[in-house]
Amino acid sequence: MSAAAPMTESRPTAVRVLAVLLAVTALATASVEWLNWYYATDGGYPLFVRTAWALLRSLLFLVLIFHLWRGRHGAAPFGLILAVTTLFALARLVVPKQGVPAVPGIIGFGVVAVLCLTVVLLLYRSASVQEYLARPKLRWWISRDGLTRKPMPPRPQVPGWVLTTRVAVFSYSALMLVACVVSIGRVFSGEVTLLPVVVGWFVFALVVSYSALFLSIFLVKGKTWARWLLVLLTLLVLLMHLPLCLLMLGVDGLVRDGGPLLVAALLALWGLWRAGRNGHFTPTRPAETTTRAPAAGTRT
Repeated sequence: MSAAAPMTESRPTAVRVLAVLLAVTALATASVEWLNWYYATDGGYPLFVRTAWALLRSLLFLVLIFHLWRGRHGAAPFGLILAVTTLFALARLVVPKQGVPAVPGIIGFGVVAVLCLTVVLLLYRSASVQEYLARPKLRWWISRDGLTRKPMPPRPQVPGWVLTTRVAVFSYSALMLVACVVSIGRVFSGEVTLLPVVVGWFVFALVVSYSALFLSIFLVKGKTWARWLLVLLTLLVLLMHLPLCLLMLGVDGLVRDGGPLLVAALLALWGLWRAGRNGHFTPTRPAETTTRAPAAGTRT
């Protein structure tokens, strides 16, 4: 084993504190969701679906801990989108259709809001966390000296606003699928004629998922056409999802299921605008000119 073998990935205190804070946030979010389910009296099938989805979303904090622990640059935008959508998902559970929210739900929402705000501040304002996420990655290498751990060659850093947009557009399909599953309750209640609408909604969500995945690949590479196609995709999603929420779920569903997607769409559009303003998308990049040195024995 060579001298490079003892090389380890030291993690600053801020990163360790943030990892613990993310675990606490996941636990607090799941606890508030359970409390809301316990105190709810008029939720029914829609509340069951939204609560189940919210509990699954709480597991994403564990995924964020993994990205943070590995020092991945995308941890910051992932944390931002997760914090914002968590607050909206929790708010639509805490607020009942009628009456005022239960006191434990209000207190729990306040606690989760403080935790999410602290997470975002640490991700974007802590110099130690930012430096850790931008450091060279260490990988195992097999060489003549044996198994060693060396830093990988640095890769071009993707702008943070591009990563924010990428995570935001990935959330479109999930948010649409939740509203689609909630609307199936009307089909179960006897309104079978609405089944084609639900199926079309479901298929559209899947198409959006694959389209966002394809366009995000070229978005990271700085392709201008991918930027404009993502803008068109975002507008199309809003034009389809919001009216369907109003038609299938009423004003209550428009607020609860349309609001989170609207926020994700605004974050995506804002990220595209900021990335373009910072020069990430360039139609043409001038080629570097090189001057050849005169060959030996040639007169200049």
